[in-house]
Amino acid sequence: MRPIYFLLKISLNLSFRLFYKRIIVVNKHKEFYGSTIYVSNHSNSFMDPLVIGVLNRPIVHFMTRSDVFVWWLKPILWAAHMLPIYRQQDGANTKGKNTDVFNKVNWALRNRRNILIFGEGFTDDVPIRGLKPIKKGSVRMGFGALESIEWRKKIYISGIGISYSDRNKIGSELVLDNGAKICLNDYKEAYLESPSRIINEVTRLVEQQMQDCIIYVADPSNYSLLENVMQITRKGYNNENHDHSIPLLKRWQYAKDLGTWINQHVTDESTEIKSLQKDLDSYFNLEQKMKIQDRFVLAKKHPEFLSTSNNWLFLILVWPFALIGFFHGFIPYILAKKVTEKMMKRPVFWGSVKMMLGKLLGCIYNIPLIIFLTKRFLPHWSFGVLYFFLIPILWRLSYEFTLQIKEIALKRKMKSVDLSKFEAKRADLEKRIHELIPLA
Repeated sequence: MRPIYFLLKISLNLSFRLFYKRIIVVNKHKEFYGSTIYVSNHSNSFMDPLVIGVLNRPIVHFMTRSDVFVWWLKPILWAAHMLPIYRQQDGANTKGKNTDVFNKVNWALRNRRNILIFGEGFTDDVPIRGLKPIKKGSVRMGFGALESIEWRKKIYISGIGISYSDRNKIGSELVLDNGAKICLNDYKEAYLESPSRIINEVTRLVEQQMQDCIIYVADPSNYSLLENVMQITRKGYNNENHDHSIPLLKRWQYAKDLGTWINQHVTDESTEIKSLQKDLDSYFNLEQKMKIQDRFVLAKKHPEFLSTSNNWLFLILVWPFALIGFFHGFIPYILAKKVTEKMMKRPVFWGSVKMMLGKLLGCIYNIPLIIFLTKRFLPHWSFGVLYFFLIPILWRLSYEFTLQIKEIALKRKMKSVDLSKFEAKRADLEKRIHELIPLA
C-alpha cells in the first residue's frame, strides 16, 4: 500500500462519516489482497472510487480515464493506486498504450493485488435507480491475466453496488453492497473452447450480480414511479421523505424489493399503474413548483413535523462549538463551493470535488492558525494536533447549526400555509398505491 493511498484511506474515513448521515457496508470482503477484479456501478463519478477504496477492506488499484493523467498529476495518481485506461476517443495508439496498462494489471493480479473498474463506463448527469449495460473489458481482463500466468493461480471477479440516497447532499445516506466472488478458473475448459461465449456469459453473470447489489429498475421510464411511491409510503430510500424510525438497511431493502416488483409487474399495458405514475409526477411537480416539502402535508397527523423544540434545543447546546466551527471552516467551505461550481459544469462532480477541495483548503487555511494558537495559548504541541483533528467535527456542527436555523424559519412559515388540497390528493394517492402495489 503506497503512502498517499494509506493517508487517503484513513482521512477520508472521517470525511465520509461527516459527509453522510449513515453508512452501511453489506457483505464485507475481509482480505486486503485477493487477486480480484471488482466491477462497480458508476452513479457518482469521483465519489465512487473514493467510497470503495475507503469503506471496503480490500486494497484496490483503480482503472481511471486516461484524460485525467496530466503530467503534473501523474505522480499523485500513481501514488493513489490509479492506472489509466485509454479509449478510442483519446487519440492515436490507444491499443499500444492499453497493452502496457494490461501488463501492469496482469502483474497486479498475479501478485494478489485487486483491480477496481467501473463497468458502466460513465456517470449520468441525472441520478438513476438502474444500471447501464456492463462492458466486457473487465471479464476479458481477468481471463487475459489468467492466460498470462497459464492458469497457475486463481483470479476472481466480483460485482459491487453503491446506492446513494442523494449524490451531492451533505447528510444523505450510503449503502455499499459487495457481491460474492466468482472464480474465473472454474471456466477454464469452456473458455479455451469458446472464449467469446464465456466472456459474454460471465459478463451477464457479473451484471446480474451488480443489479442485485443496488436499487434496480430496468426501464428508465419507471424511475419516477419508484421514487414517488417511496416518498408517499415513507418506507424507502428517498433522501427527503422517509420515516427516520425505520433502519437504513430495512428501507434500502424495501426499495430494492419495490424495484423488483416494478420490473416484474409494470409494463406499457399496465394502464392503472401508469395513470398512478402520472398523477404522482403531477403531485410532486406541483409541490416543487410551490416550494412545499411533502412532510408538511402530513403535519395534521404528525404535529412533530412542525415542532421546533428539538431545533431550538440543538441550537442552545451546540452554539459555542458551532461558532468555533464557523471560524475554522466557513472560508474554506465557501471557496470550495464557489470554485467547484464554477469550474465543474456537471453537478455530478460537485459532491466529491467539494469534499476533497474543502479538505485541501481547510488544511491550508487552518494549519497556520493552529500553529499560532498553539504557540500563544496551548501548553503543549499535542493539544494543537488534537485541536486540528477536531476541526472537521466542529465545522460539521456549524453546518448543521445553519440548517437548524433555516428549519425553524421554514416550519414557522409552513404553519400559516393551507395544505388541505395537498392533504386530500396525497391521501388519494396513498390509497391507490396500496390497492395497486401489494408490496407497498
